[in-house]
Amino acid sequence: MYSLKKDLIVKETCFGAEVSGKKGDVEQVVREVRSLDPYGIFVKERGFLPGDPRRCRATRGGARPGFHQIELEAERLPLIAKALSEYDMGALGVRREEVGALGVGRFKEIIEDTLKDMKM
Repeated sequence: MYSLKKDLIVKETCFGAEVSGKKGDVEQVVREVRSLDPYGIFVKERGFLPGDPRRCRATRGGARPGFHQIELEAERLPLIAKALSEYDMGALGVRREEVGALGVGRFKEIIEDTLKDMKM
């Protein structure tokens, strides 16, 4: 990112990097970085500018809102990267047989069997 010599602000975080600047410059950096790892580079646009008092920990204290969601998303990114790679290589998803609605009679049987098992 730094080698492109664009007027950007790059902040490295525990989840990746925040890149701020002119839209065209940021988009060019994203293209360049994604070319290094097409399935492993993910982009999430920021909702608020850095330092915005509505989101900034310096004025609010504690973990910033959304931190735990980002943490959860970050854990799943390797799975998404693998799926994207396999999809591009022609792997098809497992097709599951369409299952119709559960009939009332069958539903009652399941309940009765469950209740029998609970009485034992």
